[in-house]
Amino acid sequence: MNQILQTKYLYKHFDGVKAVDKLSLSFEQGKITAVIGPNGSGKSTLINLLTGFVPFDSGEMVIAGKLHFTKVKCNEVAGYGLTRTFQDVRLFEQMPVLDNVLVVLTERSVWGSLFEKHGALHLAKAEEVLTRVGLWEKRRELARNLSYGQRKLLEIARMLAMNPEIIFFDEPFAGLFPEMRRVVVSVMQELRSAGKTQILVEHNMELIRELADHIFVLDSGELLAEGKPSEVLSKRDVIEAYLGE
Repeated sequence: MNQILQTKYLYKHFDGVKAVDKLSLSFEQGKITAVIGPNGSGKSTLINLLTGFVPFDSGEMVIAGKLHFTKVKCNEVAGYGLTRTFQDVRLFEQMPVLDNVLVVLTERSVWGSLFEKHGALHLAKAEEVLTRVGLWEKRRELARNLSYGQRKLLEIARMLAMNPEIIFFDEPFAGLFPEMRRVVVSVMQELRSAGKTQILVEHNMELIRELADHIFVLDSGELLAEGKPSEVLSKRDVIEAYLGE
């Protein structure tokens, strides 16, 4: 197996509470790996650590077996091929949908990109990703005027425009109508077919069974179980910890 991302003894505590406790995980390239567990198990903290929004207390992250990090900055992770979505969608609210995508297609600052004359390639790529998530007709609408589900789809379009190698999805299906969920499922399946690596935090077990190639189960910041969905989700300790049975 080709391990594109690893954590080694990753540790983070908040006011004495161990959010992530010496966690060592390996994520296989081109696969969808789900990270599940009860509330407070460390799932979102893990994503925040690996994308630079929260600093490590100790441990390291390794990309492609070559790049070793004991410190990660959120403004640098895109340069290493990593990107993410958020539970609380983050967009440029006062900008049109199209400009929200065009911003991430440039390497300039946000303000620089606003005044850049976007070329045909940028516009074609923006049209491609917005069409893919069903938002091309909304391209002139301000992001703040979109529905919650449309905002999530715009965030995913921005992610697609960046063409990352490793994507962290933090509860991407929460609050979506069924037709929007199918769009996201389709996008994730296409990303897998393209060889992209995806780490998915999600509570919907039907979606986990449908999408995940591998599962890590966290409990109190520690690894409780891992393996294929059909195997892991039938384990008694996982059912007791996650489903409360």
